[in-house]
Amino acid sequence: MMIKPRFAPTRILTGLLLTFLADGCSLLPKNAEHHPQPHDHTFIVYWPPPENVTPPPLKLAVKDNIDLKGVITTAGSEYLSKSRLPAIRDAGCLAIARQRSDVRIVGKVNLSEFAVSPSGINDYFGTPRNPFSGWRRLIPGGSSCGSANAVATRMADIAFGTDTAGSVRVPAACCGVVGLKTTFGLVSLDGVFPIDAQHLDTVGPIARDVAGTVQGMDLLQSGFAARYAAAVAAKPTAQTIRIGRLRLRGTDSRIDKAIDQALAHAQFQVIDLDDSFRAKWDQAKQDGTAVAEAATWLSDAKYLNKLGVSSRTKSIILLGAGVYTTQYRQALSRRDAWQRALHEVFQQVDFIALPTLQSLPPKVSPSLKIDLLKAQARVDNWQNSDLLNFTDSLITPFTSIPVTSLQLLGIDLLEAQMLNIQNTVAVNYAGNPALALPIPLHHASMPVTSLQLVGPPRSEAELLAAGRLVESHP
Repeated sequence: MMIKPRFAPTRILTGLLLTFLADGCSLLPKNAEHHPQPHDHTFIVYWPPPENVTPPPLKLAVKDNIDLKGVITTAGSEYLSKSRLPAIRDAGCLAIARQRSDVRIVGKVNLSEFAVSPSGINDYFGTPRNPFSGWRRLIPGGSSCGSANAVATRMADIAFGTDTAGSVRVPAACCGVVGLKTTFGLVSLDGVFPIDAQHLDTVGPIARDVAGTVQGMDLLQSGFAARYAAAVAAKPTAQTIRIGRLRLRGTDSRIDKAIDQALAHAQFQVIDLDDSFRAKWDQAKQDGTAVAEAATWLSDAKYLNKLGVSSRTKSIILLGAGVYTTQYRQALSRRDAWQRALHEVFQQVDFIALPTLQSLPPKVSPSLKIDLLKAQARVDNWQNSDLLNFTDSLITPFTSIPVTSLQLLGIDLLEAQMLNIQNTVAVNYAGNPALALPIPLHHASMPVTSLQLVGPPRSEAELLAAGRLVESHP
């Protein structure tokens, strides 16, 4: 029997009010006094590097869903921070960094809880401040919000993040730094808190520029610096590099113009990709989003009845349950066809270029009034959605959980907005690598936007070599 929840407006408003009062404003950490942060909630644990050391060590920050021996891996969660024991060994991706005498791990950085929120908001540890925020607070992007902020504020030279649907590239785009999503399976996921280790999860570096990102990759893959040097030598100028330019509907025209100017200044060979490929990309975005959302249910359903897991996270997990029952298997069945489509395009071009985000980073509003309006709008939009058709087998184990109607719908439209504007998940769905790097943006409230370059599998060195050419022609 299918169960279709019904929601009364008064219950929705009551649920929202209770949730808001219980959780507080998402910008203010509940435990700020217990977790002093050097730069606005960027770090969960921070170890100042030694001073007056020559040469200074390379400062590495590690996202706190990656195990570091002797430290609790919180995954951005109050529940895990209070219930987990310290990790007994390092994650596999830290092996090279641990062997390097010139590298100093300076801390575990913040993230959205369980790495499931694309906004980067953390309701317990606090939300890192976007470096471009003025009186209007901009989201830092998620889930690797602390990783991007650590390098943007120069508290770290390199930060490791994880990318399931864009979680390295989105915060890099929001904070004006460089982020690299690696080929699926290239970097070990051993000791990484999972969302979808079977299909989507990757570990990648974030740095202030391409050179720093190369250093980060050299800490993740043995011999990478030599591969990068070879890629630079093979194509020292942009004239011999073919770029497939993908234009997506709904993109801010100023961002599209900035992408075109960046490619022209570097003097790439630019080839416009046709509507047929754009349709395949749009379908892959839908399918990749469905796989990622369902994965939150498959990985994190066990936390639904735990105190200390935020309402925001519980709502995302419950949404994943609905997606799992209605879209997950069909989405996975189309993945091979999408990988073949990309392979065919890469017979004609070296890389695909498009914006990392279709618009500027959204603002964060703690206003209860605005949240109430958003909640009601979401109810009206989802009233007849199949996403709310949960099966008995999925819901029965959790019938005792006091979940408000609002939580079931998703606590904030902001998360849905972020999934819509990010152009990242289609790449995870295929398993390919992609580079996000800042480029100038004129006549806008932010001075930069982000160019995303997508490459064939295991083309990280070539992507960074091409990124270097963009960076050298601002």
